[in-house]
Amino acid sequence: MELDIYAEELIRNYEHPENKGAMASPSAKRHEENISCGDKIDIYLQIDNGTVSDVKFEGSGCVISMGTASMLTQKLKGMGLAEIERMSRADVLKLISINPGPVRMHCATLSLRAVKKAVLEYDGKAVDAETKEL
Repeated sequence: MELDIYAEELIRNYEHPENKGAMASPSAKRHEENISCGDKIDIYLQIDNGTVSDVKFEGSGCVISMGTASMLTQKLKGMGLAEIERMSRADVLKLISINPGPVRMHCATLSLRAVKKAVLEYDGKAVDAETKEL
């Protein structure tokens, strides 16, 4: 039964997303797509003194990808860039409290992939293999 509660939270974030919309002058932004299912996301980050002060996203896709984006953007506010760079698939699964399975894993990690690539590009760092695999 607990799985239903967590799935409901994901659905709520899909139906009533937090931080959805564009940002006029972001410090960093990134567009990512999940070519296997068509999910798309644009992430916008406002970064001040190495910390995310604001984050927005726009996109289209399934409940898992868009619900996760809403939940992730809520978590990112106030986080330092180094902490974001260390985030992994496990962090996303902990955040959404469900395991979408191997077929839908890329849906769940799409927003994290976009965020991490935006942060790495902002810091002038190469995209690591783990981020590419998200």
